[in-house]
Amino acid sequence: MATLKDIEVAAAINILTAFAFFVAFAILRLQPVNDRVYFPKWYLKGLRSSPLNSGALVGKFVNLDFRSYVRFLNWMPAALKMPEPELIDHAGLDSAVYLRIYLVGLKIFVPITFLAFAIMVPVNWTNGTLEHSNLTYSDIDKLSISNIPIGSDRFWTHLVMAYAFSFWACYVLKKEYAIVALMRLHFLASEQRRPDQFTVLVKNVPPDSDESVDELVEHFFLVNHPEHYLTHQVVYNANRLSNLVEEKKKLQNWLDYYQLKYSRNQSKRPSSRTGFLGLCGDRVDSIDFYTSKIENFSEEIATEWDKIINNPKSIMPAAFVSFKTRWAAAVCAQTQQSRNPTTWLTEWAPEPRDVYWANLAIPYVSLSIRRLIVAVAFFFLTFFFMIPIAFVQSLANIEGIEKALPFLKPIIEIKFIKSFIQGFLPGIALKIFLIFLPTILMLMSKFEGFISISALERRSATRYYIFQFINVFLGSIITGTAFQQLDNFIHQSANEIPRTIGVSIPMKATFFITYIMVDGWAGIAGEILRLKPLIIYHLKNFLLVKTEKDREEAMDPGTLGFNTGEPQIQLYFLLGLVYAVVTPVLLPFIIVFFGLAYVVYRHQIINVYNQEYESGAAFWPDVHGRIIVALIVSQLLLMGLLSTKQAAQSTPLLIALPVLTIWFHRFCKGRYEPAFVRYPLQEAMMKDTLERAREPNLNLKGFLQNAYMHPVFKGGDDSDSDAASGDGDQEPELVPTKRNSRRNTPLPSKHSGSVSSLPEAVQEHAQLL
Repeated sequence: MATLKDIEVAAAINILTAFAFFVAFAILRLQPVNDRVYFPKWYLKGLRSSPLNSGALVGKFVNLDFRSYVRFLNWMPAALKMPEPELIDHAGLDSAVYLRIYLVGLKIFVPITFLAFAIMVPVNWTNGTLEHSNLTYSDIDKLSISNIPIGSDRFWTHLVMAYAFSFWACYVLKKEYAIVALMRLHFLASEQRRPDQFTVLVKNVPPDSDESVDELVEHFFLVNHPEHYLTHQVVYNANRLSNLVEEKKKLQNWLDYYQLKYSRNQSKRPSSRTGFLGLCGDRVDSIDFYTSKIENFSEEIATEWDKIINNPKSIMPAAFVSFKTRWAAAVCAQTQQSRNPTTWLTEWAPEPRDVYWANLAIPYVSLSIRRLIVAVAFFFLTFFFMIPIAFVQSLANIEGIEKALPFLKPIIEIKFIKSFIQGFLPGIALKIFLIFLPTILMLMSKFEGFISISALERRSATRYYIFQFINVFLGSIITGTAFQQLDNFIHQSANEIPRTIGVSIPMKATFFITYIMVDGWAGIAGEILRLKPLIIYHLKNFLLVKTEKDREEAMDPGTLGFNTGEPQIQLYFLLGLVYAVVTPVLLPFIIVFFGLAYVVYRHQIINVYNQEYESGAAFWPDVHGRIIVALIVSQLLLMGLLSTKQAAQSTPLLIALPVLTIWFHRFCKGRYEPAFVRYPLQEAMMKDTLERAREPNLNLKGFLQNAYMHPVFKGGDDSDSDAASGDGDQEPELVPTKRNSRRNTPLPSKHSGSVSSLPEAVQEHAQLL
């Protein structure tokens, strides 16, 4: 069992690692040659110029102002200076609200920690239960509930504190939910005009033998929304074309590389092998080889382009439909469009940056089957991952290793190695196991068919949280308990086993403390260092960059990564709430994580990350719900633990706590969640009225015409600048239609923006290839 000395060694290792990362970052960020790596957001906004373009030759690469090195930590107060409204304007509401998750952690756990150390720790410490038992324990366990004797009246303290902690957490969550909901409504009311405010996504358009999908969508909305329909864009299955274009870009990068290499040394033309990874196959001239391959891909792209244009099957039964007002779009997105509830399904369109185009080509009827397959796959992934988790947890027990591998005992007993194994190795090993998990979960979400990047990230985050809860949390407690108390299980009667498990659950706090230090402290410090982007940027800059535009493309700031970051934060909420009553000594480590992460990610959001999309903090209900789950889990585990302590008088009173927490969640869900899933018609009408007053001659059709065209088609220009915003006031005429069931529909020429001009735009762009 790890001792306080082992924890001190682990803390020292992680503190030194974090400090080394911060010092390295402070030095690297000051060097002009690294400016684009640590401040890319300002370059993307056009508000920062490269220091390499001025000054002496040495000064272009190395910062010679030694006074700046003395102030190497000034980035911390600088990261906290920007007010939240300015931060929202600079980085978006999603990024600002993401930071509030860390603030919620501080608001919940700082008061809880003070209360726990003032009351809980003295109550736990002033007992000698573990000293007089035959259980394996550490000094940290003396500060936990395990040190309270069976049937003691002191358990009333833990019960009262459980209520106090739960009520405080619920109070903070309610206030924060109200604040974020208000921020969202204010953001939606004050933000600039965006295409998604006027657009809905229509799915499962029913087939019709008389009309194409294009014509069918146009006629349906002219008939059912005659006063408000403006334009639409049908969805093409251009996945193969997109893949070909991406492959061509990769080949072009290689051609640029070899041309640059040849320009630097024209005495010898570069050559390469055509086989696997360039290690085998015939040796050819690299420039000629890639030029030929690019020409072949260009021909294949042109062929695929013609196929998409001329084949009606390339048009999917879906479309982006835009309206003249936000009010009309809100009505359409939030109502049923036809008698058959499975056809003409409408939902708010994601903003154009948020659309995941590849999944728009997935047939609607296959989505349920895909989600069933992914659910089964996720179950098996979660279940079989318990095997390596069990092995990792066995490393936390020196005695277990010595019994299994006795020849290693002389080495393991060395003081430093023993402390390293127990205090550092288990956490880092578990972290390595989890590196590839987010990629697997994101692939699962893509297979399910979600049509926006934000929805993909939210679903991946949900699965990542479930996985961490089962494998990292429950797996660590259950598996660790089994390894740690195996000898006691064998030599005691069956009715004693539940009591042993109950006592052993708080003993896993030692492992989680080391995990918080490795994943939290050192991990956050590694986040700000950006070592991987730093290396990749300089490799690209040296090998591929020829122009300033190439240099900007090599500067990839990345995004926050909600699908990985938020579940990790939720794990710390879970650990803090579970162990607040059981082992309060874990709480200061949680507070350090939340405080450090808040400062670091505020700096990254201001200077580095460039968010791909803006969802208006649509993820907050998921954040709130997962904290509620952690709260209920902590209450249920405390009930189970106290039931093994013969606290018959106090345990039944805990039953009301999860019931009250569930009621609180339902209250918040009904009171605040509608602001995140619906758009109030009152707000929409207010914004439309103000916009008409400010811009009476707005050409909205020109603004929306190409907003939802597939990116691979955006070389053309099919906007119609002749459409005037006042056309909608005219009475629609009646014209014949091909459908036998309906001979007359409103005239499309004055109201609709049918995509009939798309093929011409596509062909123009195809010629450029």
